[in-house]
Amino acid sequence: MQMGMNPTQALNINQMLINPTFMNTTVIFLFLFPLITMRTYSEEKRSGTIELLLTSPVTDVQIILGKFFGALLLYGAMLAVTLIHMAILFIFGDPEWKPIATGYLGLLLMGGCFLSLGLFISSLTKNQIVAAMATFAVFLMLWVISWISTFVGPTTQTVLQYLSLTEHFDDFAKGIIDTKHVIYYLSFMAFGLFLTAKSVDSERWRG
Repeated sequence: MQMGMNPTQALNINQMLINPTFMNTTVIFLFLFPLITMRTYSEEKRSGTIELLLTSPVTDVQIILGKFFGALLLYGAMLAVTLIHMAILFIFGDPEWKPIATGYLGLLLMGGCFLSLGLFISSLTKNQIVAAMATFAVFLMLWVISWISTFVGPTTQTVLQYLSLTEHFDDFAKGIIDTKHVIYYLSFMAFGLFLTAKSVDSERWRG
């Protein structure tokens, strides 16, 4: 037996393996979602099909929601692939399933926020590379905003921490579903889609 180890202390798989995995997954968002959203509107503008899209017998809201849920479905399929690894973990280990379920819920909600914001940024430019780089820059700002909050006063720190997408994910990774986090994510998604709708509407008037 190794020195310093307590033989009666059970190995907490959730704390030692799954929680860090969820947190590391959020880092991938910085690179994944700009690639998913960069073509949603910018390619339509570049190829000229945006006029056909805007004159089609569907509303702007239907178009935006179609693109959003399409991207969200793609992201959900990517998350579903990781369930294979979780299944293997359950076969050879004994993790708690509730923190895993809430962790996936948190990843899905956070991903929806990133996608809604990516749609808005893509609707602002014709160049998909510019859209990808701008989306990455905004995502990076939202990622490090909690770190920046450590250098400001308590009031500003509270505001910046509340705006941070990753700060709201911590409880999900621990198996806690707090309504304030759910409301924040849903409000963020709604605001991002609202900005996208306004951007598309302005494109219709310019056209």
